[in-house]
Amino acid sequence: EVQARKKRILQLEQRGIEGLLKRHGVILIRGWGRIEGKGRLSIQGETGNNQKLSWDHLILATGSRPTALPGFPFDGNRFLSSDDALTLEAAPSSLLIVGGGVIGCEFASIFASFGTQVVLVEALDRLLPLPSVDESCSKTLLREMKKRKIQCYTGYVVKDAEKTEGGLTARLVPSPFLETGPQPPSPKELHVDGMLVCVGRRPTTEDLGLETIGLKVDAKGWIPVDARMATAVPGVSAIGDLLGPEKVMLAHMASAEGLVAAENALGGNQKVNYNTVPGAIFTTPEVANVGLTESQARNQGIQIHTETVLFRTNSKAHVMGEIAGQAKIVSEEGTGRILGVHMVGPRVTDLIAEGTLAVQMNCTVDQLARTIHAHPTLSEIMVETAYKVLERPIHG
Repeated sequence: EVQARKKRILQLEQRGIEGLLKRHGVILIRGWGRIEGKGRLSIQGETGNNQKLSWDHLILATGSRPTALPGFPFDGNRFLSSDDALTLEAAPSSLLIVGGGVIGCEFASIFASFGTQVVLVEALDRLLPLPSVDESCSKTLLREMKKRKIQCYTGYVVKDAEKTEGGLTARLVPSPFLETGPQPPSPKELHVDGMLVCVGRRPTTEDLGLETIGLKVDAKGWIPVDARMATAVPGVSAIGDLLGPEKVMLAHMASAEGLVAAENALGGNQKVNYNTVPGAIFTTPEVANVGLTESQARNQGIQIHTETVLFRTNSKAHVMGEIAGQAKIVSEEGTGRILGVHMVGPRVTDLIAEGTLAVQMNCTVDQLARTIHAHPTLSEIMVETAYKVLERPIHG
């Protein structure tokens, strides 16, 4: 039923986008494209027909695909990629998820909701070990996952996994990426139905013909661009996941990059601002962030003031029955300028829009505190956190 609903929604969205393209006079060709030199492109159509196109400006947006672990090739059955996980017709009774980043944690929440016994393994010392995610959010997410009976092993890697009758036997060992004390953690053996590998993504740049125009990729296959989305080859831009983790590999970031690339292709001079990109992680509870974390600000030598307010102080959270989580504001000492907002809790992927605007506009905590928020709403946690920074909390 879930897969059928997903298919209906995807078809609706696809038809809507195709309608937008048609209305704006955009020609859509389905097939596999390959560059054949400056200004030349060949397309192998889905029905076997081939055609040639010429171009004045080219925007590359071929995205990325899941990365497999050595020794565990994806087979769509026991060893699953994130793409495989989205097409399963039944939820496994047990599942080992390798990688506690965004994708791994999101799938852990999803499959736990279906009743799957989930085991999550992360090589580093916390879930969501990303520079942009505040450590306090990682701690809260770990606590809530444990409440949902999700087994989380941080500081471990999968040494090997053998297919058995009806499943897998996987062996975990302490991570080589962390220092261990005099008594390192002991190895563990797990018996699960399958293993979902979420350890990163790789660029889709194979057989695009980049060499025919002299476009070079970096050592890992990503395409370097400047702030205008221009590559080293005149007339060629690239956007989205092709740019790699040094940029921000998120769908809304790709859209923003696409707008800049398209405008510049038509003579504009726009740049992408990577300093105010919101992060939205659809776990249970959700995690969202924008701007500097507390650690990042201190490492930059900025004098900061941070305060945190729990969602259990918010009346709408109680009405919804979702009181786990908190909101944190990182502000500059003296000026009160909001440098970052970090949230974990109900609907925070929606609430982060206000934090993004605050960081983008150099808003101060005083200005935020004086902004009237509707009651009862989850957004009141923003104004409450601002008042706490000002040492005038309303609800403690």
